This record gives sequence, C-alpha cells and structure tokens, in this order.
Amino acid sequence: MANEFTLPSLGENIKAGDVLRVLIKAGDTIAVDQPVLELETDKATVEVPSTLAGTVAEVKVKDGDRVNVGQVVFTVSGEAAAPAADAAKATADAAPVKAAAAAVDAQDQAPATGNAVPPPPAPGGGGRVEVTIPSLGENVKGGDVLRVLVKVGDVLTVDQGILELETDKATVEVPAPSAGTVKEVVVKDGDRVAVGQLVLVLEGTATAAPAAAASGTSAAAAPAAPTSVAPGTTPKEPAVAASRATAPAATTSAAPGAGTGAVAPPRPNVPAAPSVRRLARELGLDIADVPGTGKSGRITEADVRAHAKNVITGKVAGPAGHAAVGGGFAFPTLPDFSPFGTVERKPMRGIRRKTAEHMVTSWQTIPHVTQFEKVDITALEQLRKQFGTRVEAAGGKLTVTSIITKVIALGLRKFPQFNTSVDMAAEEIVHKSYVNVGIAVDTERGLLVPVLRDVDTKSITQISAEIAQLAEKARAGKLSLEEMSGGCFTITNLGGIGGTAFTPIVNHPEVAIMGMSRSAMEPVWNGTSFEPRLLLPLSLSYDHRIIDGADAMRFLRFVAEALEQPFLMTL
Repeated sequence: MANEFTLPSLGENIKAGDVLRVLIKAGDTIAVDQPVLELETDKATVEVPSTLAGTVAEVKVKDGDRVNVGQVVFTVSGEAAAPAADAAKATADAAPVKAAAAAVDAQDQAPATGNAVPPPPAPGGGGRVEVTIPSLGENVKGGDVLRVLVKVGDVLTVDQGILELETDKATVEVPAPSAGTVKEVVVKDGDRVAVGQLVLVLEGTATAAPAAAASGTSAAAAPAAPTSVAPGTTPKEPAVAASRATAPAATTSAAPGAGTGAVAPPRPNVPAAPSVRRLARELGLDIADVPGTGKSGRITEADVRAHAKNVITGKVAGPAGHAAVGGGFAFPTLPDFSPFGTVERKPMRGIRRKTAEHMVTSWQTIPHVTQFEKVDITALEQLRKQFGTRVEAAGGKLTVTSIITKVIALGLRKFPQFNTSVDMAAEEIVHKSYVNVGIAVDTERGLLVPVLRDVDTKSITQISAEIAQLAEKARAGKLSLEEMSGGCFTITNLGGIGGTAFTPIVNHPEVAIMGMSRSAMEPVWNGTSFEPRLLLPLSLSYDHRIIDGADAMRFLRFVAEALEQPFLMTL
C-alpha cells in the first residue's frame, strides 16, 4: 500500500508555498530526512525533508506549483512510513525550518519600538560561513538583486560590498559580515531575494555579532547588520541557524494572558475555495481571521470583502503590520490582449511596485479633497534672483521649492492638524511635535521622497543645500531608508515640466500634500488696469477625516500670503 507524504506545517501564519524545485522523481529511493522539495513561502526559501522512506511511486506536484499545508506531495511504495522514532527525529530535524519561518514572521510583526529578534552570535574560528540577506529596515522583507559584486574565488574583507540590492524604498549595498574566500554564489542579477535567504558561502573566519543586537535593540532603530550562519549547515537551509537562536522568542504566544514561553497553537486549516484565498491575499488579509458564513463555516468572497471593510473602518484588527490593500478592493483580472497584437509582460519591481501598492492604499483609505490657489510671486522672484548667488555659495540653489518648504514648515506649526496621522483602528489622532517635510524627486527608477528633518528650525539657505544634496542622492540611488522616513508633509513640484494644476495623492500616513505647477505671467486687474504678474498655481490635497475645507483654505491662504509678502515669514 502506498504511503502519502503531505506538506507539513511551515510555521505560524504560513499556509502554503511555491515549489521552486522538486528534488525527487518516480522510482527514486529516498530516506527519512532527505530533502524532497525546495519551497518558497511568504517569509523564506526552505527545503522540505521527507518523513517517509522507500521508493517514490508518484510525484503529485511540479516546479512552479503552489501547494498548501496538508496537500499530498508524493506517494511512497515498498517500505512503510518511517518508524515512530524516525518520524519523531524527522519532525525534530524539520523544526529549524519551521522555526526559521516563525522567526521571520515574529520579526515582521515586532513593533518598531519593541525589541527585535536578535541575531545569533557568530561562531569564532575558521570554516564554512553562510551569508544571508540581513534585516534591511522596518517592513522591508526583501529586494531585487541589481548586481552581484563578487564571484567564486574572490577574497573578501569584512564589510566589503557583496550585493547591490533594490528594495521597495531604496537601493542599498549589502556588506560581507566576515572575511574569507567566496566558495559559492547562489543568487544572480535580477533575482528576488528575501531577508534571511542564503546568497553566498564563504570559507574563512566569521565575525561576532554586535553586542547591541544581543541586547534586544530594535532592528528598525539600529543600522542593518548582516548575520553569519553557523558552519556545517547546508547552503539550502537559509535562516536555519538564525532560527535556533530566535525560535524561543518566535514561538511564544502573543495572546493576552499567555505566560512567557507558551507555544502558540497552530492555526487551523480553514474551509475556503482557492479563489477566495487569493482574494484574501490580494486584500492583505489572513484567511484564518475571516469569519465564515457559508455551510459548515465555509468562507465566501462576501465574507472576505465584509471583513476587509471592517479592518479599514477599525471595527476589527487587521494582520500585524498590514492593511487591507485598497480598502477592500479586489483587483480585476485583465482580459487577454494577444488577439489585438503582440504584448510583453514585465515584472513590476522594487520602487515601482511599492509606489503602486502605496498609492492604492492612500487613495482607497484617505477621503481626498483638493483645493487650488494661484499665488502672485512677482516680488518673490525678484528676491530669489537677488539672493540666489549667496545661496549657491553655500552649496544650494535658491528655488521656489526651497522657499515654500520653509513656509510649509511654519504653516505646520500654525495649523497643527496638518501635522498629524489618523489611526482609525484606535480611533485616535496622532499629533507630531517635530516638523519633517518630504520632497518628491523624479528618478529613473520611479518617484522617491527624501525627507528634510526639523525644517522649522533651519534657514532657507540650509534647506536649499539639503534639498540639492538629497535630490542628487535620490537620482544616484544612494538614499538610505532613514533619509526616506519620518515625513509629516510632502511637496511635489511639476513646474519644471509644465501644467496648470493637478490633484496629488496624499502620502499615507500623512494627511496633506502640496502640489506646485508651472508659474506663468498673467494679466491681473489692480483696480484701474491690468498689469503682468507672475502667478504660481498651488494644489493642496488633504485628508477630509481630520481637515475640513475651511481649515484647508486658511492653510493655503497662509502659504500664499507668505509667498506674496516674504517679509511675513520673519514675523
């Protein structure tokens, strides 16, 4: 009688994975613990070991398939299932794989201000060192490999760049955690890699992990540090060594009242059709959290949409660190375009993918209103030309953008409701005591928003110099994650290209954004005659949950009057 091997549990909240490679075929003789699948989950790439021994009768999955926990993968004939002792051993050996996924999951869900899951201390001495993708910052799960900077045989020093990686937020260089000789490179240009995934193997001496990491310092607050994996592990067990150190923390129950070290029970398999599961994934929901109203508790599409609506309105809590994409919006399936001509599909990567996701979230969750105003900057333009050379000598360029940045900072102090964020889940308004302004920069890879900090305390000359420096770094792909976080308000300027007005989308979780269009000479009636004046069109989009139309108009008029009469800024 054939024995069936089903996909085992891969960790909390992990219900399925994509088959990267089937490692066995019909007729193969396999042993307990032998790897049978290379599987990519939402958190990591893992090898699945067999709990059966014997001859493979039939393989029921193939490369590229998506398989669920509990699904039959293959059958074995000949010998029976492994004895209980062997099965227990296999389960114990598979535990690091599960713990690795659980550790990554725990790290993803850890609040930014809490203790991050510490990396394991690296072993001393020489030997095999497996290098994995380190933590790249808060909510950054991976990236696209732009360039592999090393090859087999290269001799590396500590902190030498090994990969150029484009994440959802920036382009970063991944440093080597230890010195040694490159024995194997397991990624190539263009690959998508996840935090904790193996990228290369060194032969040399591993460096010790920083003491700060062991003390529980938050990964989001500290610079990303690569983690070395213990010698002796195989190259196809990414994050396994990390899991041995982090598994206790990762598997503790988060339920209220649970004691320290209590193991969280596994999530049950829920009854739902594949299309319903796909809809839940697209909306950023965990299907296990959705109440089912169908027969025997089966979950329907209506149940998923209703739950997504409740998450957005704050009636129920959503998955940690995630919001329902598009406020409960399911993306429609595109029609087949091939009958009309040749088409080419290209993957949406890095910054463009993250921008798309972020804009959908912003548009679907924020009730937008945009108000417009034209500002007479004739006098301001004369002052800008008069003092421009002085600012250039300080390393910047005196532009209307740098001047309006200062005005916006003063406006955020005068109108504090513009310097907030809305927490619908907690029904609270978050007021910020700092004033950081983001400046949207057009780059070859997409729109980036570097953030100027404490703008209200800086002069226009300082602001001009900082904008020039950050814009240059953005176009060169050298912005750090820190330089793109913490914004309170965003300014986007299309005046260099053209246009008379537009409706910018609020940069969630901010509550307002100012758009600038091209200034132009127009005739303005002065009471007795028309005279030519230089007018700048402004477009203010805001979150109507916290800002009313009258407040928005007062803010916009404050900005306009400060630009029309620059002396007001000194008052």
